[in-house]
Amino acid sequence: MNIEEFREFCLQKAMVTEEFPFDETTLVFKVAGKMFALTDVEDDFYINLKCDPEKAIELREQYSSVLPGYHMSKKHWNTVRVDGSVKDEILCEWINDSYSLVVKGLPKKVRDQLNG
Repeated sequence: MNIEEFREFCLQKAMVTEEFPFDETTLVFKVAGKMFALTDVEDDFYINLKCDPEKAIELREQYSSVLPGYHMSKKHWNTVRVDGSVKDEILCEWINDSYSLVVKGLPKKVRDQLNG
């Protein structure tokens, strides 16, 4: 997966926007205004994803390219170095999980809009 494939995968989800709220290089993806993924567009390809706290620890133990969330809550976020060591299908699962976790935290009215 490259950064453009990552971007396209995130943007095809319902109610997703992209923006640069922090600086000119940190690309953030939000669902209904809540962040679920981000990356730096200039440095090496890393993505930050929200994760269930127990699963976050498991993934860090299983994959050397998965680290505690850089500049994020280490409990709820992982940083993934996208270097080919994790298959694209698995990365897509993790992006989907991050999106779903954020959606679960949205108000019911917004969730209902997402579901149809």
